Amino acid sequence: MIADVKKTAEQKMHKSLEALKSDLGKVRTGRAHTGILDHISVDYYGTPMPINQVANLTLIDARTIGISPWEKKMGAVIEKAIRDSDLGLNPSAQGDLIRVPMPALTEERRRELIKVVRAEGETAKVAVRNLRRDANHHLKEMLKQKSVSEDDERRAQDDIQKLTDKFIAEIDKALATKEADLMAV
Repeated sequence: MIADVKKTAEQKMHKSLEALKSDLGKVRTGRAHTGILDHISVDYYGTPMPINQVANLTLIDARTIGISPWEKKMGAVIEKAIRDSDLGLNPSAQGDLIRVPMPALTEERRRELIKVVRAEGETAKVAVRNLRRDANHHLKEMLKQKSVSEDDERRAQDDIQKLTDKFIAEIDKALATKEADLMAV
């Protein structure tokens, strides 16, 4: 029983770390990349849909993403969604094509991106801490039901705390790597 709780907590913490790494991969260092727009949703007839499900995303050149909406009237909606996102991009429509130039990374823009990266990291840390809380709650329930001894419950809580510390250290390491990557000119 205790092993199951620990294993589940470790798997979920690992998923949180992987999700963070995936999100950090979307924060680009000045080069255009269609994955940057993956998390932006547009209102498609009342349903939020990812941009890549209502338009074709292509790279026009190293610093510009091209978006071709499948329906003409989606152009303005996509443009507004990109403009309103936290990415700081300024799309412009040219006929049926929406061009999204990637801004040059000024010192100010790098600092903004680092704030975004740190916010992502903090979200991942909160997720890991919530998983620790849930695991500890399961352990306390097991103790109440007398299916484990107090000593075993205490040892398991210590193990879960060590797991939490390990994953938070990995999150910090991933953040430091990304920040160094962003600050490199």
